Amino acid sequence: MSDAHPTQPLPPAAVPSARSSSAALRRRRRRRRLWPWVAVVLVLLLLVAGWFIAEPIVRGMVVDTVRTETIKALDLPADQQLDVELEGQVLPQLIMGRLDALTVSSDEVTLGPLTGAVVVHGTGIPIRGGGAADTASATLRLNEQQVRDLLATVEGLPAATVTLDEPVVRFETELQVLVTVPVGVSLRPSAVGGDLVLTPDSLRVGGADIPAQALVDQFGAIARTVVRDWDVCIAQYLPAGVTLDRVEVKGKEIVADAVIDGRIVSDPTLQDNGVCD
Repeated sequence: MSDAHPTQPLPPAAVPSARSSSAALRRRRRRRRLWPWVAVVLVLLLLVAGWFIAEPIVRGMVVDTVRTETIKALDLPADQQLDVELEGQVLPQLIMGRLDALTVSSDEVTLGPLTGAVVVHGTGIPIRGGGAADTASATLRLNEQQVRDLLATVEGLPAATVTLDEPVVRFETELQVLVTVPVGVSLRPSAVGGDLVLTPDSLRVGGADIPAQALVDQFGAIARTVVRDWDVCIAQYLPAGVTLDRVEVKGKEIVADAVIDGRIVSDPTLQDNGVCD
């Protein structure tokens, strides 16, 4: 080999120190410990995202089912306006098998001659396996015309003259004696045995208020056609599990509260219309 080009020795191979090898090993171990937790977090994020995606879908399905079953149970028109509200997250309630709170309402529902705005509220409602709701109630509101339509079913009551004047229901009639005597009657509504009852509160004859008994004393049996309780049975228009509990005049409306047997959600006999005695 020529002395003009001497051969240079190769540099010695780098030998990792014990310190650098230990650091690399620790980094690999940390990565191995971290990856399982990253996977868990990713799964949890996917579950949460799936929950929020599924919740509105499931809520919509429950609302549609409640609306359909209500229309079927009450034999209402298919296009009946009904608003359904559910409280809280629906998915956990479905898992537990009970709805925490449910409200069904409508601006106008017609059941025979009975028409009005309705709000039904229930809590602890079972959705499978039968059972009974924890609580259930309903409120019905009737305006003057709707009250006239209902009272037109009562024989002898001049429904066309009915007006609402809180806290009473008024109507105008006449007593035929030797002369025609116009009489204005004020009635207080109440719920008795599940029926709507209108009880004479005051009378107006010839522009003067007189006691009911005075009218009876003066006109005898003829006055009894006016001075009496007027019973309005509405049980035949409502499910048997619904019982009228309280009635009052508020402004220009009659407001009727009803209690509902919690078993109505699973007992078909309570869903059928009631009967009048």
